[in-house]
Parts: sequence; structure tokens; C-alpha cells
Amino acid sequence: MNDKVNLIGLTRQGLIAALGAAGLPERSLRMRASQIWNAAYVQGLTDFSGITTLAKDARATLAQHLEIARPEVVTEQLSADGTRKWLLRFGPGIEVETVFIPEEDRGTLCISSQVGCTLTCRFCHTGTQKLVRNLTAGEIVAQVMIAKDALREWPRAGRNADTRAITNIVMMGMGEPLYNFENVRDAILILADGEGLSLSKRRITLSTAGVVPMIARAGEEIGSMLAISLHAVRDEIRDVIVPLNKKYPIRELVAAVRAYPGLSNARRVTWEYVMLKGVNDSNADAKELVRLIQGIPSKINLIPFNPWPGAPYACSDWERIEEFAEIVNRAGYASPIRTPRGRDIMAACGQLKSESIKLRAKERLADEAGAG
Repeated sequence: MNDKVNLIGLTRQGLIAALGAAGLPERSLRMRASQIWNAAYVQGLTDFSGITTLAKDARATLAQHLEIARPEVVTEQLSADGTRKWLLRFGPGIEVETVFIPEEDRGTLCISSQVGCTLTCRFCHTGTQKLVRNLTAGEIVAQVMIAKDALREWPRAGRNADTRAITNIVMMGMGEPLYNFENVRDAILILADGEGLSLSKRRITLSTAGVVPMIARAGEEIGSMLAISLHAVRDEIRDVIVPLNKKYPIRELVAAVRAYPGLSNARRVTWEYVMLKGVNDSNADAKELVRLIQGIPSKINLIPFNPWPGAPYACSDWERIEEFAEIVNRAGYASPIRTPRGRDIMAACGQLKSESIKLRAKERLADEAGAG
């Protein structure tokens, strides 16, 4: 059994404490922590042997007790449109999916915060998988490390910071980030650390379905961009498609967003709105959306519904989506219609996890056939 402590995801103080517990002299702990931080998050090293700024005996001591490990990559899939999806395993039954979406002007990595989800949003396939557990800060950060490995984004692969593939991080994968607050906070602070992975907080977006009591705290302790999975403008509809609304109704959610620290035209909140045919896509819904967010620096992402087996909804017709967008645009809000990406590998918004379940079933059948 591996009982080594993985340094990925530890805060700087946590890293110093781990190095001390491993036997490094106290007088050198701060300097050694900086060297290891650089090795892990700037150089992307995965073991101590490559940290040549450490003496050989120190490297050997650290390797006995600690590691800079990556999770197991179970599968990697590449969509016809260039989207990549990784199924990562952190332990038996502890698997999540991470998606990279390349675009002309950016590269967005969608990462998960929980294994499964508690929210049971009716349009989202991830919500059909029960929560297994929260991811640790290290498991959240490790998703970025794996993507950087695969995209050859470390300096040793010849890429520099000006040509990085991953320019944006969105916490829109599996799980509700604000139900795993401390780990998400620590992970984002590591991702944004200027002496490490060095992603601007303006390029990190935390998406929540509306855990109202935690929104102000997220602004104060994390300070990333904010996205709200709204998806309906009337409580009677949102109660059904986003059941969390029964606990925190729209009026309370919008009030919490208004108070989010740092909102401005340069730091707008994003409202995510999945287009469900005949459910939330009328002109009246568009006008109510404009009324609800009036005065809040905002943009609205209109998301064509991405189907999955057994889904209870259909996607709005394209003409309906465009008319909805036009109403919002005329009110002065940017309302891009998100182009579905990665549908062929079940990597689009709301589809995560389903394909991995299917793959595992296929693997089990193949194993049984082989055993027979």
C-alpha cells in the first residue's frame, strides 16, 4: 500500500510542514518548498530525481516519504472537433472526467470538483450519478497537470507561457464547487499562484447552481470569475429542472449575485442558460431574464441542450434560440450561443460521466468473455 504524501494540492504552508515531517532540516524548509513548488508547477516534474537544485541525499529522503504523483489516465478521447476528454482515476471507484476545448482565441479546460453530484438537475446527465465524495485540492489541481502533460505545455516540451494551450479554467465539470468549498478554494489559489501555474483569476470561472450562502464567501476568499447555472427565470420551472431552487429561490440567488464582490463591466457574471424546447425558451422567458439581471454586469451563455440516453428534454429549435438571443442582445447583454463541442465523445455540457460508465461496462464484458 502506498502511504506516501502527495505534494500536489498542498498549500505552501502545508508543503513546508510535509517537508519537515519527511526529515528536511527546519532552517532550509522555506527554500526547499519554493524549489519543489517550482519543480511541480512550473517545470511539471513528476518525481524528485529531476530536481537538481536538491542534493542527492535530500532527494532520496523525500522520495521515501513523499511524491509528486499524477492520477491514472483510464481513457483519453479526441473529438472530431478537437475537444479532448480524459477519464481520471484517483482510486477504486474514484473517477472523474476532464475536458479541454480548443478555440481560435483560447483553450478552455473544464474541471470537476466532485465525484458525482448531489444536485440532480433534470437536464444534466452528471446529476444522475450519485455523489461518491468531494475531490481534494490535489485531485482538482491534478486535472490541470494531466491536461498540461497531454498538451505538452511544460517548458521541457518546448512551450512557453506566451503560447500556452490552456488559457482558461472553468469549474463546470462534475459536481457543485460550492459544496466542496475549502478544497476548491485551495485548488484555485494554487492555479492562480504567480510563481507556479500562474493563471489569472480573471481566467478562472467558478460555476454554481446557486448555493446562495457561499456566494459572498467565494468572492471574498477565492475572487475568481463567477458563473451561475440559472436555466429558468420562474421558480415553478426552476424548482423542477434545478431542484436546489426549492432551497434558494431565484430572488435570493439574484440578490446574492448583485452583492458579489468585485463585479464590474470588466468582471461580469456569466449566466448559463440551457435551451430546453417548450420549457424555458419563450420570448416571455427572455424578457423576464433581462428584467431579473437588470443592473448586474452580465453576459448570458445560451447553451443548446446536449442530449444523453433517456434525457427527458429536447433542444430548442435553432430559430427559437436565435430569437431568444436577439431579445437579450437588444437589452444590451452579450448572449453568445455556445457551439456544442465534443458531443461525439459525450464531452459536451451536461454529458460528463455517461461515456465512462459505458466504457467500464464494455471493459467488464470483455473481461468476462476473456475469462470464459
